[in-house]
Amino acid sequence: MILNIILGILFCVGLVYLMEKYVPLKYNPTISVFLWVIIVFLGYSLYKSIIGPVEFNKIKQVRYAKVIKNLKDIRISELAHQEIEGKFSGDFDSLVQFIDTAKFAIIQRRDTSYADVEKNRAFGLDAQEGGYYIEEIIVDTLRFASVKDSLFGDSDRYKTMMYIPDVGNKEMTEGIKFQLKAGKFEKNDVFYSVFEASVAKRLILSDQDTDLIYQEEQLVSVDGINGPTVRVGTMNDIDTGGNWPKLYDTPKK
Repeated sequence: MILNIILGILFCVGLVYLMEKYVPLKYNPTISVFLWVIIVFLGYSLYKSIIGPVEFNKIKQVRYAKVIKNLKDIRISELAHQEIEGKFSGDFDSLVQFIDTAKFAIIQRRDTSYADVEKNRAFGLDAQEGGYYIEEIIVDTLRFASVKDSLFGDSDRYKTMMYIPDVGNKEMTEGIKFQLKAGKFEKNDVFYSVFEASVAKRLILSDQDTDLIYQEEQLVSVDGINGPTVRVGTMNDIDTGGNWPKLYDTPKK
């Protein structure tokens, strides 16, 4: 496309040159103005084709960062739910209620051992003289801590983490929630609890150039977010990570 625009500009400039040399003067001004309008239009198109993707990349990174911030909150909430309830949640209302009410058990593990009386008796051994011992780990519950306080402190952002943040097109995203799913994934004849929270890139970038959005949806890169969605977790594997690269996890200086 860029090459075609450059060729078009060169063609128009060539026509202006030939016109000034061979076209009668009475036709010259009208044709000249017309050609210069075309040249300006093609020049602007060339500028947009070069600067457009650059601006698009800047915009998408800012918007993705806002979305990922919420997805990270959803992930830590789901991991807490799985730890306490034994499974992930597929409903935001129940997940928020869980955060409001659930508590982590603060535990302490300690090793202990004692004589294996039956085994020592069977072999005629004395526990004091090199007999058998049973090794065990004792788990003591010290106290309970609020999930809300542990994960979010004084913040109540978990109550809005399910909503797609304002990313430039408020009419398209206001009040819209991430898609949340939870269920089971089978691997090696074992069923594992899995979840996935996602949003379509097309929704995040809805006010941007449609061709650039399509290219972004087809992206395959180690430095980008691959595929048509920004997501955390997956229903197709045992994975609670996000599909974004490390640059979105690096604190800005």
